[in-house]
Amino acid sequence: MANTSQITKTKHAVPIIAAVVLFAIFGMGYFEVGFDQGQIFSIFEGQSAYAQMNGVGLMHEYTHDMRHASGFPCH
Repeated sequence: MANTSQITKTKHAVPIIAAVVLFAIFGMGYFEVGFDQGQIFSIFEGQSAYAQMNGVGLMHEYTHDMRHASGFPCH
């Protein structure tokens, strides 16, 4: 007997779970670049995350130039 394998095709070109995960990553990145003022690090560091770097947050400083390049005002 010959060994045969069956390949199944899904209806969707991209699996739904992959699209959801990519959308979540995009949403977090959009928030980080456009709106974060220390909220992400405050989950781990508490209120000291807001006090770093003159009150705007460390991640704000990391994404500062990208924020301006994409059109988000920040000061």
